[in-house]
Amino acid sequence: MFDTILIPTDGSDHADDAAETALELATIHEAAIHVACVADTGPLSELHLPGDAASAEDAMRGRAQEYVDAVVDRADAAGLDVTGTVLEGPPESELIEYADEIDADLIVMGTRGRGGVHRMAMGSVTDHVVRFGDVPVLVANSGTESA
Repeated sequence: MFDTILIPTDGSDHADDAAETALELATIHEAAIHVACVADTGPLSELHLPGDAASAEDAMRGRAQEYVDAVVDRADAAGLDVTGTVLEGPPESELIEYADEIDADLIVMGTRGRGGVHRMAMGSVTDHVVRFGDVPVLVANSGTESA
């Protein structure tokens, strides 16, 4: 049923829970895994880390690679066919484009379970991918935070 599963990660517990679900599905379906983390190196990225913009972008790319490597290691340990990549740009559009590029059958993403005003103010990468992507998305909700 699934040949290629995309696992977006941001290193959070929610993403780790979703990765575990995706790895179980990949094992059952003998699917290839693609793990991706998006380093949002846009104009606001320099606000997240101290120093000049180039240093901030390098740090973001390095952190993204660490997140990808952690999930790739878990997939390798499970004996799965896995590829890891760091993407750059707005996470919402980069994940949708990458899913199309690799011809993913499924995207498995985590969510923080936020709702109400907090979700509207913060936005949601998962929500955007569900609404605007062409690939089915399994949302693994690992808990609910209050709004």
